[in-house]
Amino acid sequence: MNLNHIVYISRAVRPLSDQNLQELLEQCRRDNAANHITGILFYSHGNIAQLFEGKPEITESLFDRIKRDGRHSHVQKLIDKPISVRSFPDWHMAFHPLETVAFSQLQGFLLPDRVPSPPNTLTIADAMLIELVRLAVFGPSATPAFPELPGPVYSS
Repeated sequence: MNLNHIVYISRAVRPLSDQNLQELLEQCRRDNAANHITGILFYSHGNIAQLFEGKPEITESLFDRIKRDGRHSHVQKLIDKPISVRSFPDWHMAFHPLETVAFSQLQGFLLPDRVPSPPNTLTIADAMLIELVRLAVFGPSATPAFPELPGPVYSS
Protein backbone atom coordinates (compact mmCIF):
# COMPACT_ATOMS: atom_id res chain seq x y z
CA MET A 1 0.00 0.00 0.00
CA ASN A 2 1.35 3.43 -0.97
CA LEU A 3 1.13 5.53 2.25
CA ASN A 4 2.73 8.66 3.65
CA HIS A 5 2.95 10.20 7.09
CA ILE A 6 3.41 13.79 8.10
CA VAL A 7 4.37 15.12 11.52
CA TYR A 8 4.00 18.82 12.30
CA ILE A 9 3.91 21.20 15.25
CA SER A 10 2.04 24.49 15.56
CA ARG A 11 0.51 26.97 17.99
CA ALA A 12 -3.19 27.53 18.43
CA VAL A 13 -4.13 31.15 17.73
CA ARG A 14 -6.36 31.00 20.81
CA PRO A 15 -6.46 28.39 23.58
CA LEU A 16 -9.00 25.62 23.07
CA SER A 17 -11.49 24.66 25.77
CA ASP A 18 -12.38 21.06 26.49
CA GLN A 19 -15.59 21.64 24.50
CA ASN A 20 -13.55 23.04 21.56
CA LEU A 21 -11.36 19.94 21.72
CA GLN A 22 -14.41 17.64 21.73
CA GLU A 23 -15.73 19.44 18.63
CA LEU A 24 -12.30 19.25 16.99
CA LEU A 25 -12.06 15.51 17.67
CA GLU A 26 -15.53 14.93 16.19
CA GLN A 27 -14.60 16.96 13.10
CA CYS A 28 -11.26 15.13 12.76
CA ARG A 29 -12.94 11.73 13.08
CA ARG A 30 -15.55 12.59 10.47
CA ASP A 31 -13.12 14.15 7.97
CA ASN A 32 -10.38 11.59 8.54
CA ALA A 33 -12.74 8.63 8.17
CA ALA A 34 -13.99 10.04 4.87
CA ASN A 35 -10.38 10.39 3.64
CA HIS A 36 -8.91 7.23 5.25
CA ILE A 37 -6.57 9.34 7.43
CA THR A 38 -5.35 7.98 10.77
CA GLY A 39 -2.95 9.31 13.39
CA ILE A 40 -2.56 10.97 16.74
CA LEU A 41 -2.86 14.60 17.84
CA PHE A 42 -1.29 16.14 20.96
CA TYR A 43 -2.64 19.39 22.45
CA SER A 44 -1.71 21.31 25.60
CA HIS A 45 -2.07 24.98 26.43
CA GLY A 46 -1.98 26.10 22.82
CA ASN A 47 0.76 23.72 21.66
CA ILE A 48 -0.29 21.34 18.91
CA ALA A 49 1.55 18.39 17.40
CA GLN A 50 0.11 15.82 15.05
CA LEU A 51 1.14 12.72 13.15
CA PHE A 52 -1.27 11.74 10.41
CA GLU A 53 -1.01 9.04 7.78
CA GLY A 54 -2.77 8.08 4.57
CA LYS A 55 -2.41 8.20 0.80
CA PRO A 56 0.24 10.75 -0.23
CA GLU A 57 -2.11 12.92 -2.28
CA ILE A 58 -4.52 13.10 0.69
CA THR A 59 -1.83 13.83 3.32
CA GLU A 60 -0.33 16.62 1.20
CA SER A 61 -3.76 18.17 0.62
CA LEU A 62 -4.56 17.90 4.33
CA PHE A 63 -1.28 19.54 5.35
CA ASP A 64 -1.93 22.38 2.88
CA ARG A 65 -5.34 22.95 4.54
CA ILE A 66 -3.75 22.83 8.01
CA LYS A 67 -1.18 25.48 6.99
CA ARG A 68 -4.00 27.77 5.82
CA ASP A 69 -6.27 27.06 8.82
CA GLY A 70 -6.70 30.28 10.79
CA ARG A 71 -6.77 28.35 14.08
CA HIS A 72 -3.01 27.58 13.72
CA SER A 73 0.13 29.69 13.58
CA HIS A 74 3.82 28.78 13.32
CA VAL A 75 3.01 25.53 11.49
CA GLN A 76 6.25 23.58 10.99
CA LYS A 77 6.46 20.27 9.16
CA LEU A 78 8.93 17.92 10.86
CA ILE A 79 8.49 14.72 8.85
CA ASP A 80 6.98 13.98 5.45
CA LYS A 81 7.87 10.53 4.17
CA PRO A 82 6.52 7.31 2.67
CA ILE A 83 5.56 4.46 5.00
CA SER A 84 4.60 0.86 4.28
CA VAL A 85 2.01 0.36 7.05
CA ARG A 86 -0.05 2.58 9.32
CA SER A 87 1.32 3.14 12.80
CA PHE A 88 -1.92 4.56 14.23
CA PRO A 89 -4.84 2.69 12.65
CA ASP A 90 -7.22 4.27 15.20
CA TRP A 91 -7.49 8.03 15.54
CA HIS A 92 -6.58 9.43 18.99
CA MET A 93 -6.10 12.84 20.56
CA ALA A 94 -4.05 13.35 23.74
CA PHE A 95 -4.37 16.52 25.81
CA HIS A 96 -4.29 18.01 29.29
CA PRO A 97 -7.98 18.46 30.16
CA LEU A 98 -8.98 21.75 31.71
CA GLU A 99 -11.79 20.13 33.72
CA THR A 100 -10.64 16.70 34.85
CA VAL A 101 -14.11 15.76 36.14
CA ALA A 102 -15.61 16.01 32.66
CA PHE A 103 -12.65 14.28 31.01
CA SER A 104 -13.95 10.77 31.71
CA GLN A 105 -17.02 11.55 29.58
CA LEU A 106 -14.95 12.27 26.46
CA GLN A 107 -14.46 9.39 24.05
CA GLY A 108 -11.25 9.05 22.04
CA PHE A 109 -9.13 11.31 24.21
CA LEU A 110 -5.99 10.22 26.06
CA LEU A 111 -4.28 11.84 29.01
CA PRO A 112 -0.62 12.61 28.22
CA ASP A 113 0.58 9.78 30.46
CA ARG A 114 -1.84 7.34 28.80
CA VAL A 115 -0.46 7.69 25.29
CA PRO A 116 0.42 4.14 24.20
CA SER A 117 3.96 3.06 23.46
CA PRO A 118 5.01 3.80 19.89
CA PRO A 119 4.01 1.03 17.53
CA ASN A 120 6.72 -1.19 16.11
CA THR A 121 5.81 0.13 12.68
CA LEU A 122 7.59 3.42 13.48
CA THR A 123 11.30 3.62 12.87
CA ILE A 124 13.47 4.39 15.89
CA ALA A 125 14.04 7.91 14.55
CA ASP A 126 10.30 8.55 14.12
CA ALA A 127 9.50 7.11 17.57
CA MET A 128 12.15 9.35 19.13
CA LEU A 129 10.83 12.38 17.27
CA ILE A 130 7.27 11.66 18.41
CA GLU A 131 8.55 11.44 21.99
CA LEU A 132 10.38 14.78 21.59
CA VAL A 133 7.25 16.34 20.12
CA ARG A 134 5.19 14.96 23.02
CA LEU A 135 7.66 16.53 25.46
CA ALA A 136 7.51 19.85 23.59
CA VAL A 137 3.72 19.88 23.83
CA PHE A 138 3.23 18.54 27.36
CA GLY A 139 6.51 19.59 28.97
CA PRO A 140 9.00 17.59 31.02
CA SER A 141 6.59 17.17 33.95
CA ALA A 142 4.45 14.73 31.95
CA THR A 143 5.17 11.10 32.68
CA PRO A 144 7.03 9.54 29.73
CA ALA A 145 4.48 7.99 27.41
CA PHE A 146 6.99 5.80 25.63
CA PRO A 147 8.89 3.79 28.22
CA GLU A 148 10.59 1.68 25.56
CA LEU A 149 11.41 2.65 22.02
CA PRO A 150 10.68 0.04 19.35
CA GLY A 151 13.41 -1.87 17.58
CA PRO A 152 14.34 -0.85 14.05
CA VAL A 153 11.82 -1.51 11.33
CA TYR A 154 13.11 -2.81 8.04
CA SER A 155 10.93 -2.82 4.97
CA SER A 156 11.62 -5.09 2.06
